[in-house]
Amino acid sequence: MSWFKRSKEGITTSTKEKKETPEGLWQKCSNCKTIFSAEDLSKNAYVCDRCNHHEKIGSEEYFEIIFDGGKYKELDAKLTSGDPLKFEDTKKYVDRVKATQKKTGLKDAVRTAKGKLDGNDFVVAAMDFAFIGGSMGSVMGEKISRAIDEAIKSKCPFMIISKSGGARMMEAGFSLMQMAKVSGKLGQLSEAGLPYISFLTDPTTGGVTASFAMLGDINIAEPDALIAFAGPRVVKETIGRDLPDGFQTSEFVLEHGFLDYIVERPNLKETLALSLKLFRS
Repeated sequence: MSWFKRSKEGITTSTKEKKETPEGLWQKCSNCKTIFSAEDLSKNAYVCDRCNHHEKIGSEEYFEIIFDGGKYKELDAKLTSGDPLKFEDTKKYVDRVKATQKKTGLKDAVRTAKGKLDGNDFVVAAMDFAFIGGSMGSVMGEKISRAIDEAIKSKCPFMIISKSGGARMMEAGFSLMQMAKVSGKLGQLSEAGLPYISFLTDPTTGGVTASFAMLGDINIAEPDALIAFAGPRVVKETIGRDLPDGFQTSEFVLEHGFLDYIVERPNLKETLALSLKLFRS
C-alpha cells in the first residue's frame, strides 16, 4: 500500500521520519525461514522452536550455554599460527590468517576455556568454523594439548566441541601431526582417570573425525550434524554405489554404533552435568 496525501482535508502522511530497524534484531531460521527475535533465538540456544533446526554457532555461544552463568576464563587466548612452510596459493598463508583474524575477531580455529559446570571445574575446547573452516593446524593441536594439561592439573573433566573441515592444508604435515599429538594427550588424561567428552557438531569431518573426535569416553552429537571422514561425493565415487538416505548424519552414525547419544542443544548443559555425575559416582 503506498503512502498518501490528502492536502484538501489537511491530512498528510510523510516518510521523512521513517524509523530504521536496528541490525541483528531479527533472525531467520535457515531451514524453515521462520523469523524470530534475536533474543528469543538466543534464549532457546539458537534452535528453531518450529522445526528444531540447530543454527550454526561458534565457541562464544557454546561457552555461554555450558558454563555456569556464562562465566569462564579463556586459556592461551593470544596463540597464533606461524608459517613454517612459507605456503602460498591464491594468497600468502600469513596474509590469509591476518585477514581471517580481522574478519572474525578470532586468533585461530579453536578457543579453550575453563569454568564451572553444575558447580564443578570443567575445561572445554570449542572450534570455530568461521576461521578457515575450523581447520586443524598447529595452533589447534597446541591449544587443545595445553587445555588437557590444565584439566589434568585441576583434576577435572575435559570436552572438545568439534566443528571442522579437517586438516589445514596450508600447514601440510604439521597439521597431520596434531592428530597424534592430541590423541597422545588424551591418553594422559585417561591415565589420570579423568573423563573426556567428545561433542560432534555440524560439520565434523576429515582428520578431526579420524582422530580425537572419536576417542571420547562419551561421544555425543547434535541432531542432523554431518559427521564424516570424506564427503558423500568422494565416498560415492570411490565405492561406485548410491549411498543410503541420511548417510553421514549424526542419526545415521548413532544407528551404526559410533555415537553414544544425540543431544538437543537446549538440553546440552543439563545432559553434560548428568553424564559427568556418572563418572564421579
